[in-house]
Amino acid sequence: MDWTEGAVRLLTDSAEWPETGHPRRAGVSSFGASGTNAHVIVEQAPEEMHVAERVAGPEMSGLVPWVVSAKSEGALRVQAERLLSSVRDETDAVPSVVDVASSLVTTRSVFEHRAVVLAGDHQGFTAGLEAVVDGVPAAGVVRGSVVSGKLAVVFSGQGSQRIEMGWELYEAFPVFAEAFDEVCGRFDGLLERSLREVIGRCGGAG
Repeated sequence: MDWTEGAVRLLTDSAEWPETGHPRRAGVSSFGASGTNAHVIVEQAPEEMHVAERVAGPEMSGLVPWVVSAKSEGALRVQAERLLSSVRDETDAVPSVVDVASSLVTTRSVFEHRAVVLAGDHQGFTAGLEAVVDGVPAAGVVRGSVVSGKLAVVFSGQGSQRIEMGWELYEAFPVFAEAFDEVCGRFDGLLERSLREVIGRCGGAG
């Protein structure tokens, strides 16, 4: 771009943006050295932002997951019991259920034995954690342990976004082709037509 002609100039300092009676809008094109480009349009925010005040009382904001993990089933119950003791504390220092959920997944290590409690308030989490401690089933509680397995390649979507997606992998990698043939064989006789034919016409191998 020839910066010596026209009214376009590169801003190096803050400048006044005159009012026109319409929201201010700016176009930004950013070309990264690594090849990542960004093209966005930024619009002026409303002058007044009304933020809803927090209403005192039970915290009801939909279901929130609390994730607990440990190296064994017994240790998992101990972790749940420790968390339960903090939930039962009804002082003003009790954090919000959203803050607890965030801390559990961002500040703690993840181990093989896991439990997830889904609730919307402290009362719901108390009931769910009690079930984990007692080792009994309960609504909103999921328990399990990590199961070892192999890597899988999945082509998600309806399949029509790329015709015959995955066939190049099939032709280039015998291991992929063998696994694909095995999957198709499992469905032969169960479907009205060949799975291989459907995938070849509509989308990807996977």
